[in-house]
Amino acid sequence: MDHVQLRRFVAAAHHLHFAHAARELGIARPALIHAIRQMEAELGVELFDSAATTTRLTPAGEELLVDAERRLERSREAAAASAAKPGGKAKASKGKGRAPAVKGERKPGRPRQGR
Repeated sequence: MDHVQLRRFVAAAHHLHFAHAARELGIARPALIHAIRQMEAELGVELFDSAATTTRLTPAGEELLVDAERRLERSREAAAASAAKPGGKAKASKGKGRAPAVKGERKPGRPRQGR
């Protein structure tokens, strides 16, 4: 189970509505449902009650939700700790010091040749 699958499962579990969760994640509803079915096949248990008229978590789904939220929180903390600290020295870009030549314009810094 990877990080993306966990995020998808947590969103679906919080919303208890696949269309709303898919909209929040910015993916299509069938893609979200496929990811959930893939997780269920990988784990060997049903995470959502498919017999209910509304979407509900099964007891196994509730346990996974607690574990998934902990895992995602730890990964956020690790990412925040490894992020670059603000406050470094700003560096100027080192160009050639002149503007680029434009076709049809005279070259900067060179006088026109007279006749």
